[in-house]
Amino acid sequence: MPDTSTWIFIDTAQALDALCTTLRRQTQDQPWLALDTEFMREKTYFPQLCLIQIATAETVACIDPLALDDLSPVLELIYDDRITKVFHAAHQDLEIFYHLNQAVPAPIFDTQVAAPLMGYPTQAGYAALAQEILGITLSKGHARTDWSRRPLSEAQLSYAADDVRYLGQIYLKLRTQLESEGRLEWLRDDFARQADPARYEFAPDQAWKRIKASKRMRGKTLTIVKTLAAWRERKAREKNRPRNWLLRDDTLCDLAQQAPQSRDDLLRIRSLNDKQLNQFEAELLPLIRSAIAGPVEKNQPLQHPARPSTQQEALIEAMMAVVHIKARENNMHPQILATRKDVERWLLDQKADSPLTCGWRQSIIGDALKSLLCGQRVLQVRDHELRLVES
Repeated sequence: MPDTSTWIFIDTAQALDALCTTLRRQTQDQPWLALDTEFMREKTYFPQLCLIQIATAETVACIDPLALDDLSPVLELIYDDRITKVFHAAHQDLEIFYHLNQAVPAPIFDTQVAAPLMGYPTQAGYAALAQEILGITLSKGHARTDWSRRPLSEAQLSYAADDVRYLGQIYLKLRTQLESEGRLEWLRDDFARQADPARYEFAPDQAWKRIKASKRMRGKTLTIVKTLAAWRERKAREKNRPRNWLLRDDTLCDLAQQAPQSRDDLLRIRSLNDKQLNQFEAELLPLIRSAIAGPVEKNQPLQHPARPSTQQEALIEAMMAVVHIKARENNMHPQILATRKDVERWLLDQKADSPLTCGWRQSIIGDALKSLLCGQRVLQVRDHELRLVES
C-alpha cells in the first residue's frame, strides 16, 4: 500500500518514462491500474485533459499532460488489455481517453457500478465509498479547482492523488466480496457496454435531438432545425468551442421558425447578435435555403409515452414489491435491480429492450416478475413479512 502522504508529480518526458517502467513492473504481479483524470470543458467542445492520476498498490502519481508533448508511454499502459483499468464513475474519463486516442481502454472496472451489487448505495461518490469500505475521510476542498492553471499547488496535487490513492484498495475489497458471492461475472456485460466506443461518439445528424423545442416542430421547420443543429455540431468540433458559444438553441429555433431568406430577415431575429450575424451569415442563409428546397419532414403526430391504466398501476406496485423482496434476498439496493421506470416500461412494452431481460438482472428479477404476471408465483404476507411464493 502506498504511503498515504506521498505522490509523484510527472512533468518531464524522462520522469514519465521512469514512472511507466516502474508501473509496468508493478502490474506484472498485480495487473490493475487505478485511474482518474482532471479536465476542463467550460470553454471547449472537447474536454481539455489537465491531469492524469494513476496508481498501483505501491505508487501514486499525477501526470501533467499540459507539460508533456508525448503521452504515449502512459497510454501504452492504459491501453494494455492485460491490465484492468479501475475507475470510479468512468464515463467522463473514458470519453477523454476516447477523444485522446480514438479508442476506449479495456478491460475496465468501475467501482461506482460494482458497489451496489454488494449492498452499497447506488451512484455513491468516491469519497462516500472510501468512507463506507475503508473508513477513510477524504477532503473535498478542491472539487471546483481550475485544473488548467499552472502551477498546481501541493494541496491541489495531494487532493488529486487521493482520487486514486485509495481506489485500488476499494477495487480489491469489492472484487473479493463479489467473487465470494459469485457476482463478479455479473458485471462483465455492464463494463463491456461502458467500454463501447459508440457511447463516446456523437453523430452531428443526431444533434437536433438535444434541442427540447425540436420535439414540437414539424415539416420545413423541423428540417431547418435538423440542418442547422448538424452544422453547429460540426462547427463546434472544428473550432473546439462549446456549441452554445456559436449559436444558442433558442437562436436555432428562431432561425428554423422564421426561415430567413436575406440579411434583412436575419436582422429581425432578436436572438442573433451582430457578431454572430457577421460571422455566420454566409453559411446560415444557404443552409436554410437548402433545407427549404429539400424533402419535407413527415408531419407525424407527437408520440406521447403511454400512461399505465389504473389496473396497470396496481400491477406496477406489486412488481415493485417483488423488486424489493429480491433486493433484500440478495443484499443489494432495489434500484440496482430495477427502477420504477424500468418496471413501467417493461410492463407497457415487453418487446422493448429492457435491463430486466438482460444478463444477471433477468435471472434475479426479470424471471421473478414474469412468474408473478403469469400467476405462477404470488405475493403473500407471512410472519409480518411480504414474500413471493409458488401459487
